[in-house]
Amino acid sequence: MLGAVARRTPQRLVVQTPPAFTVEACLDSAGVAKTTARYDRGETIFAQGDACDHVLYVQSGGVKLSVRSKTGKEAVMAVLGPGDFFGEGCLGGQRVRPGSATAVTPTVVLRVAKRAMTRLLHSQQAMSDRFISHMLARSVRIEDDLVVQLLNSSEKRLARALLALARYGIQEIPLRLVPRLSAATLAKMIGTTPARVSFLLKKFGRLGFIDCTGKGSVTIDSSLLGVVLRD
Repeated sequence: MLGAVARRTPQRLVVQTPPAFTVEACLDSAGVAKTTARYDRGETIFAQGDACDHVLYVQSGGVKLSVRSKTGKEAVMAVLGPGDFFGEGCLGGQRVRPGSATAVTPTVVLRVAKRAMTRLLHSQQAMSDRFISHMLARSVRIEDDLVVQLLNSSEKRLARALLALARYGIQEIPLRLVPRLSAATLAKMIGTTPARVSFLLKKFGRLGFIDCTGKGSVTIDSSLLGVVLRD
């Protein structure tokens, strides 16, 4: 009788991949001083006319950037989400904030002093690349939004704004749930009336593009993309 042949268990090669780049990890590894601030919905992060001496980064939540005229008329410039920088004008010489930043949902923001951020961008290539990519992408989005504002219907403008809140085209995996914004805020973003926005939101809900039944949030379905792409 032949003896039993021992079987060798094949050794699995484990390849360790480097940790993904994050702004927080980059700040920690560089020893850059930062502060973390938490804001409730509707709370002001900075106001128009405040000193411009920090760059800010949205760690979680959402931030509305707006500007108010001398007559009191407000215009919403952008709504930012996790992974977005704002307040970077201090790096270009701004001394006061040209607009306001307000939390649209419970939000956590990292604050880095102007001098510390400048040193970091000069010394950390990965951080510099991330920051420049963000600035270029946001510039493209602003230009696209302007074209949409001038040429497209309010229905397409609202669909585009909701998709932007859900981070479609901004991050690899879009968000399903986005903070609920008032009809007045959305109207300022897309250049129409609150009544028109309310009508369109109800229409999108009936068609299954969105679900507004959640408390404090709106569910965005990928089918909403069809409104934007429709001729």
